[in-house]
Amino acid sequence: MADPFVSIAARLAPAFAAVAGNACDPVVRPSDRADAQANGALALAKALGSTPRDVAQRVLDAAGDVSDVLASTEIAGPGFINLVFTNEYLATQVAIAMADERLGVRASTDPHTVVIDYSAPNVAKEMHVGHLRSTVIGDALVRVLSFVGHTVIKENHIGDWGTPFGMLIEHLIDLGEENAAHELGVGDLDGFYKQARAKFEASDEFKTRARQRVVLLQGGDADTLRMWRTLVQESTRYFNKVYSQLDVLLTDDDLMGESAYNDLLAPVVDRLDAAGILVESDGAEVVFADGFTNRDNEPLPLIIRKGDGGYNYATSDLACVIDRVERLGARSLLYVVGAPQAQHLQMVEAVARQAGWLPEGYIMNHVAFGSVLGADRKILKSRAGETVKLTALLDESIERAEAAVAEKNPSMSTEERTAVANMIGIGAVKYSDLSSDRVKDYLFDWDRMLSFEGNTAPYLQYAHARICSIFRRASVDRVSVRGVTPQLVEQQERNLALRILRFDAAVWEMIDTLSPHKLCTYLFDLASDFTSFYEHCPVLKAESDTIRDSRLALADATARVMEQGLQLLGIRAPEQM
Repeated sequence: MADPFVSIAARLAPAFAAVAGNACDPVVRPSDRADAQANGALALAKALGSTPRDVAQRVLDAAGDVSDVLASTEIAGPGFINLVFTNEYLATQVAIAMADERLGVRASTDPHTVVIDYSAPNVAKEMHVGHLRSTVIGDALVRVLSFVGHTVIKENHIGDWGTPFGMLIEHLIDLGEENAAHELGVGDLDGFYKQARAKFEASDEFKTRARQRVVLLQGGDADTLRMWRTLVQESTRYFNKVYSQLDVLLTDDDLMGESAYNDLLAPVVDRLDAAGILVESDGAEVVFADGFTNRDNEPLPLIIRKGDGGYNYATSDLACVIDRVERLGARSLLYVVGAPQAQHLQMVEAVARQAGWLPEGYIMNHVAFGSVLGADRKILKSRAGETVKLTALLDESIERAEAAVAEKNPSMSTEERTAVANMIGIGAVKYSDLSSDRVKDYLFDWDRMLSFEGNTAPYLQYAHARICSIFRRASVDRVSVRGVTPQLVEQQERNLALRILRFDAAVWEMIDTLSPHKLCTYLFDLASDFTSFYEHCPVLKAESDTIRDSRLALADATARVMEQGLQLLGIRAPEQM
């Protein structure tokens, strides 16, 4: 086991259990006064009627000889056990981690099927900055959960059904299908939608046609469905261009639009009725989930079928739960959706559990996120006051990155500069989002996100590229040093080795909290530790070949962890910048 914190916790667990008289897992954390600190003596002391320091000493006595792992132990304060690892142990663990394809990251002990619902643009509407967070957070979670062994199913729950499609199809007919397809094909989805909406608002005749067309669509009229498919196909082609530019994993195979659940809506009503929890309220069929009230403290209903017979978003979301659990066999359902949807999803979960569709042990998690703000601390808008289109944002980031690369490395070829600028520009946008605590709003700042200093993607990418340049200058193949167990003599070498070994903890903290910023913080700390190592420990001018190879091995390990960590965030690591 490569993570020394996990290893020493497992080593001390029997000692704590022996003192406690039953199973006891100590909490081992990083410490400013040592490498690690084992807690638990304070809580045990209360149960045993002893002093924390006495309990801590009894734990160390029960642990026996741990000199193969620890250079020293110290009881500090109210029973904290400070631990310092031996240099030899840390060096060996680095070698073990680097021999593992997951670089020391533990595989899940409970691999299962996870469905992640994310991105979710609307047909005939362009993706805007509001779709950015859902898409990149969801993509990072897909990558990291797959990495530790879960079977991850991506579901892009696009808006491809409902009353707006009446006006969209009628507008398509007015334009002529070929002209409409061309207009949609060049990416002017917003223009198409706005024209249809304007006609709907201005013309009673068009409004009547649109409403009649909705009836035909819902009734399965063949010609209407054919035109509806045109709208979906052209929109999907546009979505794929954005996903390709953003470098995320979504494909056509992951599309699950509202329309996919049509046949499940009536059964949702029937099954809720059969479960005895569907009631009538103000002419609608609803479920009153326990614990939800309105401002007047009255029971709050989840509307399943409206008085006119139409279904609600809740009906579709409950159909999703049924489909994901019963057809796909998922045990974890993750919804990467904005924070304002919190109550709605909580009520859907509560009703699904009441109905028995989410058995005990099945998880439904709302991975909430805040908004992207402009310099005025309001929702990011374009100069024209409109929501910023995602393609425009990405294009501008790449342009700015290319200018920065040209200034930093003017000798780079045009082809190389374009490729690197794409990695930096897209990486900067994604990292700026992912490095922020997802539940909070964050400020979009071009200068900060594209800076080569601080907690930014360019800084991390540059750290990786700098390591690659060390090996190029030395004409050394990185693979050649991967069997070397590093020697940890200088404090900076030791700090870097310890940080490399914390990759496992960082990945699992991201998974446990569903928070990518935890991994981002780790990668920034790794890059900072490498910078300190590189400044204080000569690599190519080391005093001996043995030390040189040892430091090259540490550099290679850092680059591999950095590249893998960025890849889990959906960010590429260029080899030169």
